[in-house]
Amino acid sequence: MSVKRFGEMLEGFSCCTGRFAAWLFIPLVLLTTGVSLLRYGFSFGNVAAQEAITYLHAFIITLGVGYTWKKDAHVRVDIFYKDFSFKKKLLSNLMGDLFLLIPVCIGILVISWGYAGSAWASWEGSREAGGLPLVFILKSLIPVMAGLLLLQAAANVIRQIMQWRSW
Repeated sequence: MSVKRFGEMLEGFSCCTGRFAAWLFIPLVLLTTGVSLLRYGFSFGNVAAQEAITYLHAFIITLGVGYTWKKDAHVRVDIFYKDFSFKKKLLSNLMGDLFLLIPVCIGILVISWGYAGSAWASWEGSREAGGLPLVFILKSLIPVMAGLLLLQAAANVIRQIMQWRSW
C-alpha cells in the first residue's frame, strides 16, 4: 500500500465518523424538543433524557473533530495566514500539525487513558438520581477524540508532504 493511499484511507475514516456524527443531530433535535415540551408544556422533567442530550452533544463533537479538521472548518485566527502564499500556507499547516497538533493529541491520549480507564474499572455512572449509568462511555470519548484528531493530522501531514514534493 502506498503512503498516498494510506493517507486517503485515514481521510476516508474521518469522513465516515463525521457523517455518523452528523446523523446524531436528528435524535439530538428530537430529544431536545421532547424534553422542552415535557418540561414547559407539562411540568415534567427527566434527568436521564437531559443527560442523553449532553451525551449526544459529546458524541457529535468528539466524533466530528477529525472531519472538521479535514474540511478546514475549524476556527483559525487569520491575522497573517490569510496573506500567505499557497507554499507558505502549506508549510505553516505542516509545521502546525507536526509540532503542535500531533504532540497535543498524544498528550491528551496519554493523560486521558487512565482517566477513562478508571471510569471503566468502576463502571462509573451518573451522580444524579435517575441519571444514565454510562459516564464511563462519556469519559472514553476524550481519548477517542484525541485518536481521531491524531489520525486526521497524520493524513494531513501525508497530503501536505505529497503536495510539497510535487511543488
